[in-house]
Amino acid sequence: MQSNEDVISQEGYEYKFTPSACVACGGHCCTGESGYIWIKYEEIKQMARFVNLSIEDFATMYLRKVKHRYSLKEKQLAPDNFACVFFDETIQQCTVYAVRPRQCRTFPFWEQFKNNEEEVRKECPGIV
Repeated sequence: MQSNEDVISQEGYEYKFTPSACVACGGHCCTGESGYIWIKYEEIKQMARFVNLSIEDFATMYLRKVKHRYSLKEKQLAPDNFACVFFDETIQQCTVYAVRPRQCRTFPFWEQFKNNEEEVRKECPGIV
C-alpha cells in the first residue's frame, strides 16, 4: 500500500481511499448485514493483551468458532443491522483499532472489490 498523506492506493486497484473520511462515516465497514470478521491466532493474542484478558477469556467472550476458523462475535443493532462486538455505537469507532484484525486493516482493498468499484463505493464513503 502506498500512502500520499490523505490518500492510500494499492497496486491492482483502480480506486483510492482517504482515511480522513472515517471520522464522518459512522462505521459502515464495522456495521451492516451479518457476516464473519476472521481473526488469526496471533491477532487473538494481541487483542487479548490489548483488552487485558487471557486468551481463554478473550475467546469465550469475543470469538465464535466457524468450522476450523475463528470470527469475532457480532452484536445486533437492529433487525438487519449488526456490528462487530468491538464497535462502539456512541462514538462510532472501533475500540480496538490499534490491534484490529487483518481483515479490518486491509479494508477497502479486498479482492471482492478489485473489479467492482461501484460496490465498494456503496460500502465506503472514503473511496476516491
